[in-house]
Amino acid sequence: MKIDSRVGITSDLGAVPETARPLEAAGFDGMVTAEISSDPFLPLVLAAEHTERVDLMTSIAVAFARNPMTLANIGNDLQAFSKGRFILGLGSQIQPHVTKRFSMPWSKPAARMREFILAMRAIWSCWYEGEKLDFRGEFYRHTLMTPMFTPTNNTYGPPRVVLAAVGPKMTEVAGEVADGMLIHAFTTVPYLRNVTLPSIERGLAKSGRTRDALELCYPAFIVTGRDEKAWEAMRTGVSRQIAFYGSTPAYRPVLEQHGWGELQGELNRLSKQGEWEAMGDRITDEVLEEFAVVAEPAKVAGALKARFGGLVDRILCSFDFVDEADRPAFMEELRAD
Repeated sequence: MKIDSRVGITSDLGAVPETARPLEAAGFDGMVTAEISSDPFLPLVLAAEHTERVDLMTSIAVAFARNPMTLANIGNDLQAFSKGRFILGLGSQIQPHVTKRFSMPWSKPAARMREFILAMRAIWSCWYEGEKLDFRGEFYRHTLMTPMFTPTNNTYGPPRVVLAAVGPKMTEVAGEVADGMLIHAFTTVPYLRNVTLPSIERGLAKSGRTRDALELCYPAFIVTGRDEKAWEAMRTGVSRQIAFYGSTPAYRPVLEQHGWGELQGELNRLSKQGEWEAMGDRITDEVLEEFAVVAEPAKVAGALKARFGGLVDRILCSFDFVDEADRPAFMEELRAD
């Protein structure tokens, strides 16, 4: 199991080197950026310059805020500059953000995402393999490429593409056309086993691939602490994050897997009232323990392995609760077969 830092690379460009170097030195296999309040790609340029080994991943960049050609170019350049370490993590976002924040079209998100990734692959095949660019789809059309606009700076080939998904349709798309999948943090083990993995298998079957062709990445919630104060602070923060995700109608099926569908409606109502603290209070210990690993610091690694071993290939974690001197042993335990 690979271990990626859930402490994202800072959006403060001037501070990226001081953030990225220690994460690599700590032994992480990868580090991430997220498209929240800043561009997700620019920090990775600096991170690539100041690291040598770790994977550099967007988790996530909003695909539908762009088009396949722009992301093909960005992917090419970051892959070249990082010497093959870039992972293009994509997500669809939800309709209001795509249409109202980015002013971009929205329709059939799973079908559109499938075509988006296939279009990028067609562009990369043109650049790296000399194939004629002739992609004609329902949503995207790319039929023009001349030598002047063909990159020649990349000897590492296309970056890996991983897709964030929750619902069965988007998950199936990940299994069919992506190199990996970013499992949403708002995912429980029963939902993973009963919905996510079967959907992945259907997608893999469409492309004639097997499970080892797809890397599953999971950002784990952890509740722990060296003392009661730290424990309660982490519990409060994680509970509020779970409640925030739970208020989203599209994520209701995850709660319904446990018979908690009514909780989604309650959280949604509170979110519209701005009752963010009250939302977190609705997350009981039973709900919390389904979504998060709750354990003493010394038992976290074992609990993570027990829950996710054999199910996922990469795990995104923050290990602030582990003393710096103890982190190598912690990671060794988590990675061990």
